[in-house]
Amino acid sequence: MKNETLNRLKLLASEIRLETMKIIASKGNGHVGGSLSIADVLAVLYGEVMRYKPEDPDWKERDWLVLSKGHAGPAMYAALGIVGYYQKEDAYHLNEAGSDFPSHTDHSKTKGVDLTTGSLGQGISQAVGAALGNKMQCIDSHVFVICGDGECDEGQVWEAAQFAAHYHLDNLIGFVDNNGRQLDGTVEEVMSHGKGIGAKFDAFGWEVIDVKDGNDVKEILEAIHRAYEIKDKPTMIILNTVKGKGIDFAETSGEHSSTLNAEQWEEVIAEAERKYEALKEELS
Repeated sequence: MKNETLNRLKLLASEIRLETMKIIASKGNGHVGGSLSIADVLAVLYGEVMRYKPEDPDWKERDWLVLSKGHAGPAMYAALGIVGYYQKEDAYHLNEAGSDFPSHTDHSKTKGVDLTTGSLGQGISQAVGAALGNKMQCIDSHVFVICGDGECDEGQVWEAAQFAAHYHLDNLIGFVDNNGRQLDGTVEEVMSHGKGIGAKFDAFGWEVIDVKDGNDVKEILEAIHRAYEIKDKPTMIILNTVKGKGIDFAETSGEHSSTLNAEQWEEVIAEAERKYEALKEELS
């Protein structure tokens, strides 16, 4: 794995964080923590792994990405803008009336969004359906799905997991954003997963890959390469992430959703810009 590739992905993740803050700041509030924690996996997917065509969002041979934790839409909008589905500034209208950028991802509104999500648990179910449909049509592509650890409280997640294993959907690769927090507190306090989310997916017949640092692009990319080698069953990659990764106040608070005033948002964006420019200088 070339250092040039890793450096490019690190810089892309930093840019996704910067754009995510600009997008959420345009509304004044939003799901900061869970958007920031997935910036690195989005960088790997859009920057290196997935096949897609911004000029043809519904290209039949593309890889799909389903953001089952649809409230992290701002991070996905940031990534899509950076890679060319639209001008980045288009997304600075988060959840405005008539906007193409609702707070949760919507296929009917935003270019590059493969499936509409938001009601937790439904995204992974749709991803399973897409993977089965592509396999039945002999389309040689992958469906990727990002779930939240709190989202895995939903029973529908496990119905989808059972179905995917039963139908040997080895073209399906999932990620759990295992940042340890959800809306009402820590995952352990609200609804413990017992021996762990990975153990549960293993019990349902999935290959499970645990990524110790889920905010490390190298570890994420290596895990996906391993997943490509798995046959006859789906793979779930457990990303042990930090909620709010990369922005000081968000890392400290671990908040699910944040509301700041205009001056505070300016400070957050300035911090993200400093970090992006510093990383660019470091890697140049």
